[in-house]
Amino acid sequence: MNKTMKLGTVGLLLGATILASACGNQASTPAGGSDAAETPKKEAVKFPTKPIELIVPFAAGGGTDLVGRAIAEAMKPLLGQDVVVVNKTGGSGSVGMNEVAQAKADGYKMVMATREIVSNPLLGLAPFKTTDFKFIGNINRDPAMIVVSSKSKYKTFEDLINDIKANPGKLNFASSSTPSLYGIPFAEAANLDFITIPFQGTAQAVVEVLGGRAEFGIYNPGEVKSQIESGDLRPLAVMNDKRLEGFFKDVPTVKEKGINVDWAGTYRGIAVPKDTPDEVVKVLEEALGKAVKDQKFVEFMNKQNLFIDYLNSAEFQEMIKKDTVALDAIVQVVNKQKK
Repeated sequence: MNKTMKLGTVGLLLGATILASACGNQASTPAGGSDAAETPKKEAVKFPTKPIELIVPFAAGGGTDLVGRAIAEAMKPLLGQDVVVVNKTGGSGSVGMNEVAQAKADGYKMVMATREIVSNPLLGLAPFKTTDFKFIGNINRDPAMIVVSSKSKYKTFEDLINDIKANPGKLNFASSSTPSLYGIPFAEAANLDFITIPFQGTAQAVVEVLGGRAEFGIYNPGEVKSQIESGDLRPLAVMNDKRLEGFFKDVPTVKEKGINVDWAGTYRGIAVPKDTPDEVVKVLEEALGKAVKDQKFVEFMNKQNLFIDYLNSAEFQEMIKKDTVALDAIVQVVNKQKK
């Protein structure tokens, strides 16, 4: 090969290299001439891809169980997966709640969050903290109602109050939880002394009232509506600022009777482990927000006199913070009683 041919070959090779380099640079340069590499797009979260478990931390048949099963049915078509309800009782809700707090934070295990998710840690009755959860949203909020057996001698709220005062420390109150978030504020506001018998859920407690082994109980309206309709229980008063609508419109409030007690009742929402990805929380939040508007769900809740009070994730979290302050006052009473 002569010198001229060698130089020509080198020139061709060099030109090809420069062209390839230029093409490569052009392909990797974003539109607009920037040299910065294009940020890869984040893939949408693929959730859920299998059934979700919803833990109800109280016994079957109570208000939390009713709401849990109804909302699970409403969420199924929205999530495209089954939402399986499992009752895990014990520790006034702590057993079921703790199972979810310790679960894998992937959104596939949720829990029905009631006031006990705040009160139990404050009372030292739970191995978890309220901050161990992310709150998806609130579903309903119910005031507490004071009831007696229809066979009871107590025809009015005044009858019950007068007998408790005449027999301090003798009448039995069947509580659906320990401690009673209804019984304590009621006793404090009215300056009453009665015996609290704790049970794991409303269903068991109501049996004691019906059987005459407890003189009265304090439960959510929806939990005792069927027994009131059948004539087995008699409602005496509701622990709310105003009377309820519909079926319970004739039941007076305790404030009407001269007892200045703050709202007492429960709320029921959904929570997941604290490290659950925000993307997963968003999917569940959106599904819950639509589920509470589902016609069958609304009809069920109205029929059961369970009052819908939907709050999104941020709103529910704020309510939890406020309730922590309110429940701390009750905890102080419990601690004083222990001394």
